[in-house]
Amino acid sequence: MALTKRGSRPIVVDGIAYRWFVRRKPTYSQGLTWSPLTFAVERTDPPNCATLVVRLASAHPGNWINAPAAPVLPSAVARAIRQALNRGWQPDYPGSPFTLSLGDEDQPL
Repeated sequence: MALTKRGSRPIVVDGIAYRWFVRRKPTYSQGLTWSPLTFAVERTDPPNCATLVVRLASAHPGNWINAPAAPVLPSAVARAIRQALNRGWQPDYPGSPFTLSLGDEDQPL
């Protein structure tokens, strides 16, 4: 699963370049706050390697219920990348997306 370059943001963590992406519009279940805010991360080079999908405990900022939500900050993305690497994410090799769920016990991001 490759991220689109359009709308993704660059970030460098520990000297390695990544791109991260948050959907601008919530999915149907995110809009109704049935599912949490997620963002995706991948290495910029080599392309088409394993993607990291991070599920946060907060609602998508564009939810339709006006539930409290917080923006995803680059510092939070960097901490999520480090945590995923510690938990076994291998961003240099092709494979299935690696999912990292950050609940209330892992907050604040």
